[in-house]
Amino acid sequence: MREKITYRDSGVDIDRANSFVEKIKPLIKATSRREMMTGIGGFGGLFHLDISKIKDPVLVSSTDGVGTKLKIAQMMNKHDTVGIDLVAMSVNDVVVQGAEPLFFLDYIATGKLCVETGVRIVEGVAQGCQEAGCALIGGETAEMPGFYPDGEYDLAGFCVGVVEADKLIDGSEIRVGDRIVGIASSGLHSNGFSLARRVLLEQGQLHPEDKVDGFDEVLGLELLKPTRIYVKSILNLIKNFNIRGIVHITGGGFIDNIPRIVPGPCRAVIRRGSWAILPIFDLIRRVGNVDEYEMLRVFNMGIGMIIIVAEKDQQEIMERLEKLGEKAYALGTIEKRENDQPTVSFI
Repeated sequence: MREKITYRDSGVDIDRANSFVEKIKPLIKATSRREMMTGIGGFGGLFHLDISKIKDPVLVSSTDGVGTKLKIAQMMNKHDTVGIDLVAMSVNDVVVQGAEPLFFLDYIATGKLCVETGVRIVEGVAQGCQEAGCALIGGETAEMPGFYPDGEYDLAGFCVGVVEADKLIDGSEIRVGDRIVGIASSGLHSNGFSLARRVLLEQGQLHPEDKVDGFDEVLGLELLKPTRIYVKSILNLIKNFNIRGIVHITGGGFIDNIPRIVPGPCRAVIRRGSWAILPIFDLIRRVGNVDEYEMLRVFNMGIGMIIIVAEKDQQEIMERLEKLGEKAYALGTIEKRENDQPTVSFI
């Protein structure tokens, strides 16, 4: 007689998954907004969009992951910050278009669910949602034995926001003479880690537990600094000023992200030395002998968000950002683009 085989025998433990859901329910509840209609556990998350204060709503959505930064988290066995990264990557993309993030969903895929690790991840997701003011209304945890090695997992996040149609920010109002303001990043955020790992851990023979001169923490903790969430600061600016364009400096760095919003007749001229380049970027450049163009195309180089504003508003906006707890820099100007000039130039 053939032996009976259960789902647990094949590597998927439904009881363990249910235990995980029970443990994260209080974390999810802490992110609730009044528009939420159900708690976790339904087939879909319900969110009642309140259109009483918005005449012509446009929904803005974004999805993203954390990339190979997860390798560092898994090497360090530190999983409480990558959830913040996961939220940040999507909500920052939503807010640059003028939209308020409303709700977020996460997806965790792993070979075998470790409840403790999963809880740490969701703690970070919940913290990120609270920082962004959005609700965590659902998600999925997938056990896929044989697909991921023990101890490894991947994350994906999904965010939806809303903006009044005539308040949508798309860069179309950018004009020659406008000013470029940068807002400081916290570190690498969640981009460029394949290059960073190649340079630091392979070529440089460093280990995440190593103490490197110039850093207050071991290398792994420096690399794991969570992506800064700019939502509340940006929404405050949008409410009080005419913001012409906003750029989230993610994959593609300065070189590929700024052209996404600058109109064809214009170019962004950025002054070298106008902002503080964080030590982690100097370390990568030095150890890997990475040239300036590559650094500016891969990493945020210490600037996580760029806003383009009228010249008359620049100083007041920078002062407002400082009061909101952000470090702001006057990076440059918008100038007329001649012939085959690049959309982004550095002087």
